[in-house]
Amino acid sequence: MNEAQLQSIGATFLRISLGIVLLAHSLYLKMMVFTLPGTADFFISIGLPGLLAYATFFVEVAVGIALIVGYQVRIAALLVIPFLLGATWAHSSNGWLFTNTGGGWEYPLFMTAAAIAQVFIGGGYGALADSVKN
Repeated sequence: MNEAQLQSIGATFLRISLGIVLLAHSLYLKMMVFTLPGTADFFISIGLPGLLAYATFFVEVAVGIALIVGYQVRIAALLVIPFLLGATWAHSSNGWLFTNTGGGWEYPLFMTAAAIAQVFIGGGYGALADSVKN
């Protein structure tokens, strides 16, 4: 394998992993565990509009699906970055480790970095359509 093929494989693994995690955090954590109204209540408790919880849920689901299937990968990853930065801010008072009570900011910051990397490297193998070809 040459360098370009190896990079494309890496981009593919990142794309699918990031998509799965976004779906897990939206469909399972926000919808099933905390519930959407509960997530909205949390947003309100930290000074954000409750409706932003629903927007966050929608973006995480849409971007998660787009990444998994490889549709407009760079745009999808770019779209989720502000929400991931918001999650980093929302957890910033809980300390560094995500295992802290209320979850720390290390995990959402890593997710932000992964999304930024995805913007730059594109979709990799199996992407249906990408805004810029490698």
